[in-house]
Amino acid sequence: MTRRQIRETLLSPVRFGQFAGVGAVGAVCDNIVLLTLATAGVTPELAKFVGIEVAIVVMFLLNERWTFSEAGAPGPVAFLRRLGTSNVVRVGGIAVQLVVFSVVYRWLHVEVGLFGVDLWLLVASGAGIACGMVVNYVTESLLTWRVHNSR
Repeated sequence: MTRRQIRETLLSPVRFGQFAGVGAVGAVCDNIVLLTLATAGVTPELAKFVGIEVAIVVMFLLNERWTFSEAGAPGPVAFLRRLGTSNVVRVGGIAVQLVVFSVVYRWLHVEVGLFGVDLWLLVASGAGIACGMVVNYVTESLLTWRVHNSR
């Protein structure tokens, strides 16, 4: 596949829309875990990390069946390889999410609460998710599902 074809594949509005839709489901999972753990007294950064990990598994399964259903080799070994690859390649996105989350939450903190819940956690989480999504889309497309090999 040429660089132009790779660029066209990455810039596909349909595939990116599917990836973003799956990401929205992941964001909900991430934020539910974040708020639950933080409310229970877990440090915000650890709660965010656990939320990210839960979201990664959920998003992988959805991307596997929908966004990238035509990409990747069939079979359980290939599936497990993609799951492992997905976790490895998302390290960059995780790092971006955690850094942005921590900066927004710790340095730009604004008191926003409702019923004793610190809603600034959600603002910081959303900022991290948005930044990490770009990194994750490119790395998942190229390394996990190898969209450049699927044509």
